[in-house]
Amino acid sequence: MYDGPFCVLSIVDNRAFRRLGYEVLDHDPTHEDIRAFFGRFQQALAGRGLTLQGITTDGSELYPQPISEVFGAAKHQVCRFHILAELNRAVLRAVAQVRKHLAAQKPKLPRGRPSTPEAKRTARRRQRLQRKIGDLFEHRHLFVKRQLTPAERRTLRRISRGLPQLRALRQIVEEIYHLFDRRCRTETALRKLARLRAHVRRFKAVGSILQKLQSPDLEKALTFLDDRLLGSTSNAVERGNRRHRKMQKTVYRVRTQPTISGRIALDMFREAQGPSRTATMKTLHQARRR
Repeated sequence: MYDGPFCVLSIVDNRAFRRLGYEVLDHDPTHEDIRAFFGRFQQALAGRGLTLQGITTDGSELYPQPISEVFGAAKHQVCRFHILAELNRAVLRAVAQVRKHLAAQKPKLPRGRPSTPEAKRTARRRQRLQRKIGDLFEHRHLFVKRQLTPAERRTLRRISRGLPQLRALRQIVEEIYHLFDRRCRTETALRKLARLRAHVRRFKAVGSILQKLQSPDLEKALTFLDDRLLGSTSNAVERGNRRHRKMQKTVYRVRTQPTISGRIALDMFREAQGPSRTATMKTLHQARRR
């Protein structure tokens, strides 16, 4: 999490949503910073007789090398949400390129009302193209939505009529979502991915998404299919970051490196005292009812 000139590194338990370690840097993190941060966490685990089985991160290039050096053969899962977000952005860019291409096809009209039959036909054609562009913009979310209703599918067929590349793009998106189906194993998903990559190569008009499909991070995002306990997203860290941002809206002084570090330490202390505090309150309520 970046906060002005500072960067907060966090390790969070993806099952209990508890922060296990943190560090506040006054510069952009490097491989050395990540390696040292992971090293301290590894020492803490070894002191408690624990072993790290898996870790989930976003798609940053800062993590793979330090993880392999510090944790060895621990499974590395790339956040599924970040990968899908990048692919969806590529799909929306492809739809925007189609709209731009249609806009370039709109014929120019002379000033004034069209009076001749030819001018009227040109005006109608321009209106049809403009309506097509407007529909593609208004319903662009249908190209990246995970599940479509029957009505939405009819709308998608209508706005993509005469544009086979967009229909192929929607089919590719559906196949991408099928890769993350929990009912299959990682090996099966990788075979599906290989077939999908070979299928996409035939569509030159959707080359932008082809580059994203070739990313090795997409293969790492499928690791969770073989491990039910491995988190598929980095939502645990993002949840802690959102909580920190919300706190800063009411406590403005938490903006310097010492105060940021102290506030996170206070939150971790409160989390550690949470179970005993809950047990105490439960005992007090039971005693009061008596």
